[in-house]
Amino acid sequence: MSISIEDVEHVAKLAKLVLTDEEKEKFRRQLSDVLDHAKRISEMDTGETEPTSHAVPIVNVFREDERRATLSNEEAVSNAPWAVDGEFKVPRII
Repeated sequence: MSISIEDVEHVAKLAKLVLTDEEKEKFRRQLSDVLDHAKRISEMDTGETEPTSHAVPIVNVFREDERRATLSNEEAVSNAPWAVDGEFKVPRII
């Protein structure tokens, strides 16, 4: 599929780009190549292909969730430079 210079100029205008004549011709060729490739892909018979979200099977490698002891509020703020009433205090930023 061939793209015209006018198509490239339209896309450049939408993107608010200023292109030289050489750049317009370069992008015209590149966009035509991309569309030709997309056309070849769309012509492939994928009727027997099962839809997938990943190219290879993915297995969850995380550990099982388990209950464990957590820090108390006092332990959580014990190393904080500033703590007020069991909460972190940070400098005011405006």
